[in-house]
Amino acid sequence: MTDLHPRIAVNNLNKEFRIYERPQDRLAEFILRRPKHRLFHVLNDISFAVADGQSLGIIGNNGAGKSTLLKLLVGTLQPTSGQIEIVGQVAALLELGAGFHRDFSGRKNIWLNASLLGVADEDIRELEEQIIEFSELGYFIDRPVRTYSSGMFVRLAFSIATMVRPDILVIDEALSVGDMAFQRKCVQRMQDFRARRKTMVFCSHSMFHVQELCDNAIWLDRGGIREIGASDKVVGHYEDFCTSKKSYNTIRSDVPELSEQSAAGDEVQDCRINSLWVRDTGGRELSSLTPLQDIVLEMEVEALRDGVEGYFGFAFMKSAEEPVASFLTIDTEGVETGPFDKGEVFTVSLTVRNLTMRVGGYYVLGGLCDDTGLLWYETRYSKLLTVEPSKGIGPMIMPSEWSIRKSGPSAPQGR
Repeated sequence: MTDLHPRIAVNNLNKEFRIYERPQDRLAEFILRRPKHRLFHVLNDISFAVADGQSLGIIGNNGAGKSTLLKLLVGTLQPTSGQIEIVGQVAALLELGAGFHRDFSGRKNIWLNASLLGVADEDIRELEEQIIEFSELGYFIDRPVRTYSSGMFVRLAFSIATMVRPDILVIDEALSVGDMAFQRKCVQRMQDFRARRKTMVFCSHSMFHVQELCDNAIWLDRGGIREIGASDKVVGHYEDFCTSKKSYNTIRSDVPELSEQSAAGDEVQDCRINSLWVRDTGGRELSSLTPLQDIVLEMEVEALRDGVEGYFGFAFMKSAEEPVASFLTIDTEGVETGPFDKGEVFTVSLTVRNLTMRVGGYYVLGGLCDDTGLLWYETRYSKLLTVEPSKGIGPMIMPSEWSIRKSGPSAPQGR
């Protein structure tokens, strides 16, 4: 399949919703044949194509139209105008529990969903136990899904959608729910899906995941396409746009008071970050920083099982969702990645030369991830660190050297 015959082709897509001030206005409109609504334009003139085997990321602020676009792609909504052409079988993970009959058991919902996806009965019988095993629902597979937690919904939905081997997989932030172990399985399944050259559309607020899992990306803004292109380029422009809307002149009041506790939750981990420090090069722990200062970021890590392998990272954060700068050992030579034995404790250090932040409040985030950088086993935040103001304007200050050279007196001009 070539670009001339893509898996997904969207042309001049528009979607409007009718908004009624009161419920009775809908009936009055029907009887009186006079409009009692106002139109809300969600998507305006959207056009793009996704080639076979490619992955597309959808990004944008809340309310930009991302989820509406995905619902249109999978057919749960119909466009007001425009065309959508889909070639192949589509499986989707949209709203939590969408497509499930709440009074059916998990097992019956496997059959219901697989049948709706066009899977033959004999194939469903073959896949049923694999789906149950992957979902790890055990006893609950024969319980009504209305008794399921949000994590159990995601386990079952993801297992069905990926096990039936669709041609196109559409995911809307579904992987943000669930424990770390299952997220690890999901990331691996998505990587396998891409390795088999299947097509994927992935909507997420995690820019790192969009960059790593998607070939191209669409940035939606107020219902229209603001930019479309290679994922790293589009994500970079989107992050720059988001950053430009925020002030760096003072410590923002909306920065969450992140504690020094792990951000990964209470589930059993492969490893644990016992401590996180920010020091000067003399070993003194810091609570405030000076522009162009050399600092050392350190974390003490303990392996909780044998054979742990991992990569390490630090980041400066304005808030839990706003990284300013990050450092990873992936593709860095000479840094040990394990395997580490259970109970082994080691210290990871990173020296940052010439700190370039000029003013503001920041957190340092330390973490350990797998070799893809997509799955983080454990993360930990520092206390809030203040960068002391310095002369100049803007959020950054850069090491630099001035030089002024005088030239000799210019020669007199001839007449």
